[in-house]
Amino acid sequence: MQKHVVIVGGGFGGLNAAKGLGHAKDIKVTILDRRNHHLFQPLLYQVSTAALSPADIATPIRHVLSGYDNVHVLLGELQKVDLQGKTITTDFGSITFDYLIMALGAKHSYFGKNEWETFAPGLKTLEQATEIRRRILLAFEQAERDTSTEVQKQKQTFVIVGGGPTGVEMAGSIAEIARFTLSDDFKNIDPSRTRVILIETGPRILASFDPTLSARATRDLEKLGVHVWTNSRVTDINADGVFIGNEFVAASTIVWAAGVAPSSMNKTLGVPLDPGGRVIVEEMMNLPGYPEVFVIGDQAHFKGVDGKPLPGLAPVATQQGRHLARNIKAVVSGKT
Repeated sequence: MQKHVVIVGGGFGGLNAAKGLGHAKDIKVTILDRRNHHLFQPLLYQVSTAALSPADIATPIRHVLSGYDNVHVLLGELQKVDLQGKTITTDFGSITFDYLIMALGAKHSYFGKNEWETFAPGLKTLEQATEIRRRILLAFEQAERDTSTEVQKQKQTFVIVGGGPTGVEMAGSIAEIARFTLSDDFKNIDPSRTRVILIETGPRILASFDPTLSARATRDLEKLGVHVWTNSRVTDINADGVFIGNEFVAASTIVWAAGVAPSSMNKTLGVPLDPGGRVIVEEMMNLPGYPEVFVIGDQAHFKGVDGKPLPGLAPVATQQGRHLARNIKAVVSGKT
């Protein structure tokens, strides 16, 4: 009899787990996601700066998995997990499982200031990327038609909050389109005079990378005209701009790339969480006490060989999904 593996989340971890379990004759796979497409998140910033169209980075999950007869794709949202009863509840009904893989990813965290989201959207979905693109392009159009130098300066000021990979990519991309792509498109403004400010609370950008890479990234951004403000903290955001400490910067476009939080589902599982809210998983990526329930990707706190948790990056989730698929197949086939 086939074992039923339920995967929740069609991101890098979940999708690669499903592909790894594809064609396994003794396994039936159900993959559930609240969106019908797999999103290549590392390139979202290029959609937000009009370098790519949404279709370039979004692929239907059904299409990706269409070649696997044992994989069933469902559109829906996870509402509850019954670990003891081996059942998940969705917005359309219940699904029982023999093995469960949760790969729910992460969302933006505004550190208790959720009201800032209206003025400073994050970059996790296609909808957010297209909204940021709309704001960027509209800012230049509004600056072009206004005769006030003060208004033009505000419209041509872009603030990126967070000096991680997403923030660095966004800042560089906005500077590039202002300096090169749009340089000859306007008559009343000079796009190359656009001010891009990258805010980082720590002493350097790309803090999780080697210091030499951080220094190189800072130099490259500054060559593009980006103002890199380290050791700076955002204290408030409104429709007119952002407060950095006690200093107010007038800006019409603000992008939030300062932090993420794992799925709120973690708090309902009754298992240990790290200070950031991620599930602390065991060596096989399973929940403590539940060898048949796994958590991978941004949702999980998994220690590497150096004892530090693995970063929430696409390559990590991809490898976890593939490795977990191999492990489950080995267990089901009796090879371990």
